[in-house]
Amino acid sequence: MSVVEHMIEDMADGGTVREPTAGWAPGALGAVQAADREIARQTALRARAVAAFAATRPASADRPAGEPGAMSADRRAARPAVLADVSEWTAPELVVALEISEQAAETLLERSLTLVNRLPRTLAALESGALHPGHLYPMLERVAPIADDAKRAEVEAKLLDWMAGRVTTPPQLTDKARRLGLLVDARDTARRLAEAVRRRGVFARPDQQDGMAQAIALLTAPEAAALIDALGRYADALDEPGDTRTRGQKMADCLLDLVLRPGENGLAPVRAHLTVVAAISTLLGGDAPGEVDGQVVPAETVRALARALGLLPDTDHADAIPSDDEAAAADGVAADQHGGASEHEAAAEDEAAADEHGSAAEDEGAAEDEGAAEDEGAEGEIVQAAADAVGEPGEDGDPTDPGSAPGQPRGPSRLRGRVDDALLGPCEPSAVERALEEWWREVEQRARDEQWGARPARPPDRRSVIREYAPTHHAGRYAPRSAGPIGSTVRSTRAAADDAVLAAGQAQLDFARAVRRAAVAVGRAERADAADEEAWRSSPAGRVSAATDTVAALAAAGAEQRAVLARLLDSTAGGSLADRPRIAVVDALDGALLSLTDSAELRRTATCARPACRSRPRGCAHDLDGRPGLGPPPATAGYRPGAALDRFVRARDRRCRQPGCRRPVLRGGELDHNHPWPGGPTSAGNLVGYCTRHHRGKHQAPGWRHELGADGTLTVTTPSGLRADSTPPPF
Repeated sequence: MSVVEHMIEDMADGGTVREPTAGWAPGALGAVQAADREIARQTALRARAVAAFAATRPASADRPAGEPGAMSADRRAARPAVLADVSEWTAPELVVALEISEQAAETLLERSLTLVNRLPRTLAALESGALHPGHLYPMLERVAPIADDAKRAEVEAKLLDWMAGRVTTPPQLTDKARRLGLLVDARDTARRLAEAVRRRGVFARPDQQDGMAQAIALLTAPEAAALIDALGRYADALDEPGDTRTRGQKMADCLLDLVLRPGENGLAPVRAHLTVVAAISTLLGGDAPGEVDGQVVPAETVRALARALGLLPDTDHADAIPSDDEAAAADGVAADQHGGASEHEAAAEDEAAADEHGSAAEDEGAAEDEGAAEDEGAEGEIVQAAADAVGEPGEDGDPTDPGSAPGQPRGPSRLRGRVDDALLGPCEPSAVERALEEWWREVEQRARDEQWGARPARPPDRRSVIREYAPTHHAGRYAPRSAGPIGSTVRSTRAAADDAVLAAGQAQLDFARAVRRAAVAVGRAERADAADEEAWRSSPAGRVSAATDTVAALAAAGAEQRAVLARLLDSTAGGSLADRPRIAVVDALDGALLSLTDSAELRRTATCARPACRSRPRGCAHDLDGRPGLGPPPATAGYRPGAALDRFVRARDRRCRQPGCRRPVLRGGELDHNHPWPGGPTSAGNLVGYCTRHHRGKHQAPGWRHELGADGTLTVTTPSGLRADSTPPPF
């Protein structure tokens, strides 16, 4: 039995292990694959064990907020939401057990709980070997933050299905997760982007090599791409003979010259070039993400860049935003549809609460928000209940007590009923009642044992004792009827119990008011969010986002939006444009590039060859069968592709086609003839984009085979016999 077979057999005892996508390699490489899957399985088991351990360390065991020695409010707010129910002392215990830093323990705790509670399918895939630990970071960073459970589960399932049968590296998974996340979670992504923009800045941190440091600039994706491109162009302009510096070294030197020695460096100005890919629906206000130099960015980033460059007007989204009247109408519709209370309903509730608890509302003053009347009503309930518990009871109630009614029970049971009903509805006996009953049993027992005076003729009745010795310092209208046989010790003990009762009532009052305020705030926020969502869906931008294809998106857009888009597509090179805008015609099902054209060619193709129709293309109603349609550019006779063919292949591939490589081929990459020229044509079907390294490897790496299928799929076979497929990235 080989080493790899032995390892696979051992792994089978621990659970179901999925075969690698490329298959099992023979020899030592297969042993590496088996070990990698065992590491993944153990990583999943560790995550489950950490989550189980965290469940035994609840946050309820810690000191409550506000008490001396409790966690500070800032630290509590900064903790991840997944750790809200976990004790703050769980991570230090992991530090001792695992011999890791506390920061590493916090990270392990957060990731383990996130996997178990928010990404269960990812955890199962990790345990089976379908994922390795490197795949976790895209899932944790891109999928786990999605707040909506259904959307998060949808994105997780799509990503795992997409990875099945495909050799996928973590960067490729990150790119796919970013695209799917932006599609289903566009609004929250835009909010997080706005927060990230406020964190922008320039920082320095030590490098691993002593004496070196890294300068880091946190910028938006377009700004970072423009900065790197401009520095590269500055470096390329330094072509003095004998200069042995690399391009990266020249870029670093140019950065220092431009920042530290402005006006003294002799560098000629350059223009940064960015390649922006955006769907028609994105330019019309939809949520589909775009690309800036190959990096996926939110739709709003694409539109902001276009506005900054003057390609879209600053008011291009005006049609996407409803007017105040439309927003108000949508607000009312959304409130009715989502069950939220309208203003009239809220006012009616407030009036009813004010009528029911009028005395409490008068004492506390006018309400300032929707929940003020309910807050004051709850206050009246609890304060009166506390007074009833320590005040003078009567069989038929006290007519001077506004909270009393004939035949209504008094004392602790009434306190429990009114307080708990006001907060949570009928429930089990409260802690207040249990404390009172325990105290009273002690009082009765001590009285029976004659510890406080002469034995009474019969055991003292609870109601008579409370009536006889009601304190005067809490309820002014109650006064002791006599000194009584028990004495000052009983009165002091009774006063302490009264204080405890009132303190408990006040605590429950504070809790009730806080709960009510939170409920009102949550309800208001939910109604506002529902109204905003409904208004956006009914706007042109919402209709554009809901469109299933470009034609439907154009039909859903407003007339002015279509006019703005037409002006953009008719633009020519110059100003902020290095080249005229190109239109990518793609397959609606798989996103494959079919043609790369422009507005002029699109109009020519949509008409017949008659002169009258060429001058008035909108009036052409002739049959276009037999006319050339849109498609890839024709083959070039020589070795070098023509400009149109070169542009098409670079737009189609965009990144190196070697499986696992992410280097761009937009401008600096190399196009390879899969079947060497002149035996193979210089055509779109025979050209493949590579980075320089893998272009060299295709021709020089021993034992590697590259086969290009008719559908554009590139199959790479390694010397070990492993196979991996690569397709152009979809639009």
